[in-house]
Amino acid sequence: PCAVITVATGIVGFIMYWIIPKFKAIFQDFGVELPTITEVLISTSDIVVNYWYLIPVAPFTLFVMVKLIKKNKTGAYIVDRIALKIPILGKIIQKSTIARTCRTLGTLISSGVPILEALSIARDTAGNEVFRKAFDHIYSSIREGESMAVPLRETRITDDLVVNMVDVGEETGALDNMLYKVADIYDEEVSILVESLISLLEPLMVVVLGLIVGFIVIALFMPLVKLLNELS
Repeated sequence: PCAVITVATGIVGFIMYWIIPKFKAIFQDFGVELPTITEVLISTSDIVVNYWYLIPVAPFTLFVMVKLIKKNKTGAYIVDRIALKIPILGKIIQKSTIARTCRTLGTLISSGVPILEALSIARDTAGNEVFRKAFDHIYSSIREGESMAVPLRETRITDDLVVNMVDVGEETGALDNMLYKVADIYDEEVSILVESLISLLEPLMVVVLGLIVGFIVIALFMPLVKLLNELS
């Protein structure tokens, strides 16, 4: 997908920067009355020609802004909460975070690390402020004598499968094994989601590129056809 996006952006940028201005000069020389679609295309080309340097600056600025916002805990929580709401991508982030933290927590528990210390370490591996706050709630509840399954259900960061498996693990004394199973299940689901996302992105980007090129062709040929009819 990255390669397709890069090539598509390069092709469209080349057309907007070099090709459209030449057609614009032709239309001005012949004094052709331009349809609305062509005027929109030429206006877009003028923006690209005059402000081309903003194209690479815009994503970099957005990246820096997100990084600065995430320096603040409240800002980081809002950004991470929005990320979890993104269709498909949010599910990938959620499930991969659950898999990573469950595997880390299972490894620490099986190694004999106390549950509170293990939770603290697993919290730092989450990489997501929403999950960090959830782990803080779980940590506080366990310190007050609660089981892990109850506060985990209250946080609503996972589905019932994880909660039930953690509950069974606590009752049977095999919490580490249950956490490993959860991590394996979610790792497999993440792989499936990533493959599905890539399989959807590739044809979608081809369609979008086709629509853009089709728009450009139609916008350029409409005044050309009109010009040829007037000349004939």
